Amino acid sequence: MADDMLRTRFFLGSNSPIGFVSKFDRVYDPHDGWQAYLLKGGPGTGKSTFMKSIAQAAEANGYEVELIFCSSDPNSLDGVVIPKRKCCILDATSPHVLEPSFPGACETIVNIGAYWDKDILQENRDEIMKTSAACSAQHARATRYLAAAGSLLSDSYRFALDCTDTAKVARYASRLSRREFGQPKENLGHEEIRLLSAVTPHGVLFFEETVEKLCSRVFVIEDEYGASSRLLLAHLRTHALTCGHDVISCYCPMSPLDKLDHLLIPDLGIGFVTSNSWYQVKLSPFRRIHMQRFTSNELLRQRRQRLSFNRRASRDLISEASARMLEAKAIHDELENFYISAMDFDAAESLRQSVIQQMVLDD
Repeated sequence: MADDMLRTRFFLGSNSPIGFVSKFDRVYDPHDGWQAYLLKGGPGTGKSTFMKSIAQAAEANGYEVELIFCSSDPNSLDGVVIPKRKCCILDATSPHVLEPSFPGACETIVNIGAYWDKDILQENRDEIMKTSAACSAQHARATRYLAAAGSLLSDSYRFALDCTDTAKVARYASRLSRREFGQPKENLGHEEIRLLSAVTPHGVLFFEETVEKLCSRVFVIEDEYGASSRLLLAHLRTHALTCGHDVISCYCPMSPLDKLDHLLIPDLGIGFVTSNSWYQVKLSPFRRIHMQRFTSNELLRQRRQRLSFNRRASRDLISEASARMLEAKAIHDELENFYISAMDFDAAESLRQSVIQQMVLDD
């Protein structure tokens, strides 16, 4: 895979104020003819390398791929999606465990664990359990920091919402939708759920190149507190689906269940991307939407000190969460060493070739 090639990159899970949140179950639809390969195996067994080879084979055969990265280690793959073939391969182990709904018919278990030496792992049983517990403890600490940051960000959001003219946002969304999306259709569009950003050991990462790859026109929504942008994006999502357009809804890692941060509409080449102090979008925008126009600046100024404190403190807390995740990764690397020493990677090669044949080459 050429490093200078723009790729579609997403996360499907992230550490959040409520713990690790996974969107892995939204990748494929068994009722729409998809085939999923669920990869099982311990840390260090070569799952990421296995999936990178799938992506390389798919690209070499002319297929566009969607790469899913691990938020706990952004250099590692958690999945590869080949939309044209309606197939994907996903890391189905903790913390994003997946089990087949229709085993054999729609999902295939790919068990790399069949190629490890169980005796070696059992000899190191106590150290493996101790190291695993230490890693989990660091992730738990990271979650507590994120929970504290989330409380402060929610406080700012609620106050900003009280200062927002919600009816004005709805009217603007309706006008923008009529201009960009056309008329409502009989059949609704299809929605995919992804994350464009995540809290990682290296801070908050945002895959700008995915927006650049999928969208020729980018509307950058400037909104520091996420109140009016959340409303705007929710309206735009509904309008786009009603007008028959497929959308990619990208949720906020700090509020992953209910807050849209970005909305991509690839068939129109349009993206709506939120920009703020957490991740300032550097893409050249087709248009900037300044959400202050929907907010009472006078009321916001009355709580300036409170909002400023929330912003500084939450930034420090998220930084501490990332530091704990970095410690967790270092411990996880130690855990991987136990499994690397027990793996027969040469024996696993035939399994890799078999999956490439099924996912990429077979008709």
